[in-house]
Amino acid sequence: MTGELSRVLSKRDVFVLALGAMIGWGWIVQTGYFIDQSGVTGAISAFVLGGIMVSVVSLIYGELASAMPFVGGEHVYSMRALGPAGSFVCTWAIIFGYVSVVAFEAVALPSALAYIVPGFNVFELWTIAGQPVYGTWVLTGVVGSVVITYLNYRGVRPAAQFQAILALIITLAGLTLLLGALFNGTSPSSPPFANAGIGGVFTVAIMTPFMFVGFDVIPQAAGEADVSPKMLGGLIGLSVACAAAFYIAVIWAAGQVATGTTLVESPLPAATAMEIAFNSKIIGRIMALAGLAGILTSWNGFVLGASRAIYALAESDMLPGSLATIHSEHNTPSTAVVLVGALAALAPLFGEQMLVWIVNAGGLGMVTAWFLVVISFLILRYRNPGLNRPFRLPGGYVVGALGLVLTVFFIGLYLPGSPSALSWPYEWAIVALWSLLGGVLLILAGGLPTQSEAKAHMSAHELER
Repeated sequence: MTGELSRVLSKRDVFVLALGAMIGWGWIVQTGYFIDQSGVTGAISAFVLGGIMVSVVSLIYGELASAMPFVGGEHVYSMRALGPAGSFVCTWAIIFGYVSVVAFEAVALPSALAYIVPGFNVFELWTIAGQPVYGTWVLTGVVGSVVITYLNYRGVRPAAQFQAILALIITLAGLTLLLGALFNGTSPSSPPFANAGIGGVFTVAIMTPFMFVGFDVIPQAAGEADVSPKMLGGLIGLSVACAAAFYIAVIWAAGQVATGTTLVESPLPAATAMEIAFNSKIIGRIMALAGLAGILTSWNGFVLGASRAIYALAESDMLPGSLATIHSEHNTPSTAVVLVGALAALAPLFGEQMLVWIVNAGGLGMVTAWFLVVISFLILRYRNPGLNRPFRLPGGYVVGALGLVLTVFFIGLYLPGSPSALSWPYEWAIVALWSLLGGVLLILAGGLPTQSEAKAHMSAHELER
């Protein structure tokens, strides 16, 4: 291992990395599905429910990140509280969530271009789940993976500057849609819950973790942030609040200009809503271009997050040591970055249907990791009451208990018996394959470290601080 990570990220860099990761492409392509499944009221209710859960969890992250501002985030907290086994499960689960977003964007990029560029879908290769896979899709996804991977390979600072520009474009696009709805909305009549009832709300709710994931990129990059520990904790909560407001505003605005049935038939519902709001195909296509910025911000943010989590596991001897390599010139976990990019490049081979599978399967990984972080929070509050917590939550045990209830509830939404359970075979197969990959890599690394080795690793972190 050569080189070391450098603390070069400012407050703005940290904030836009998280916000850009959260308000990426999903709102452009999934808004129609949300409204069609549960109506405007139901979709907003689902995002309020998901937002409450994520807000509580983000506050818990804030305290932990301020106390342990080290690269790896969840890995560091769970290692200290749960030991090597619990830490591996937690970190591998969050990596699953991150990689699922990266893979999602590798499929979403050609999906966006198909909307913008006439005749884009050519060279049909095969069909998966009734959806054709085109050669142009695969080529675009692979090229996009190479570009984003190279950007992150070269350094975290250029990646953060790239993120800031694109996050501004996305925010302006969302505000434009909101203004169009306020001045030109017709409030089309449709059932408030789209005749789906609570089941429809839950169907959308299980997708919200995927939409909100991104705030935890801040803890992953904590080892590269030139920000006070207390400020680091506050930025996590602020990023979630801004993302929740953005999603709810977009859902409301889209629902004011078109019905869920109209939107769900469009490949890019938010662009269609913009087109209807301003009665202009050109403006709709401009929205689609803004959507491309959303793809790139999420893609960029989660390559960063996933590579840092993989690096942290490898540094702790839970993944092959080569994944802990730091580039001597660029100060990035270069091998881990390349691995994440390679996994993303595989996603377009499975076609557009992969979008829904990845959102649902990856969401389970995220919520599982958040559940284990909440457990770690409660254990550390009990076991290490004197730990320096610059961003300390008042009523910590109450917040922790609420976070525990909410994360357990969300995990239940994915399990068999729930109206919103993951589907078999595709979504559960993705979960199983990821678990298998983790087990294989752990064996190649020599298995879990001992408790004494884990304590020595944590002590080394404290000395670095």
